[in-house]
Amino acid sequence: MTTVPLRAIAHARAGDKGNISSIGVFVTDPRHYPAVKAQLTPERLKTAFPALLQGPVRRYSIDHLCALNFVMEQALEGGVNESLNLDSHGKSWSFLLLALPIELEEG
Repeated sequence: MTTVPLRAIAHARAGDKGNISSIGVFVTDPRHYPAVKAQLTPERLKTAFPALLQGPVRRYSIDHLCALNFVMEQALEGGVNESLNLDSHGKSWSFLLLALPIELEEG
């Protein structure tokens, strides 16, 4: 097994509406998609970012695109208009997710 940051094998796009963030993760090589799908779960995100994810996290699989979409409620400290955070936009979430390590089988 080898461990790589998610950003080495995927890219992400994020958006926000109010206090909800939506992140699409797109795996660039279909061979890596099963490993990412198995490891990048709502439970893992809640464990990795417990202080930031205050609400439910839902994951939608888009297998034919080798993509996962995460919808995270109460994930933006109230949203752009309510938060005192300088960057509470959902776009920050894509950088956080892409830093997570993913284990891949070598070969």
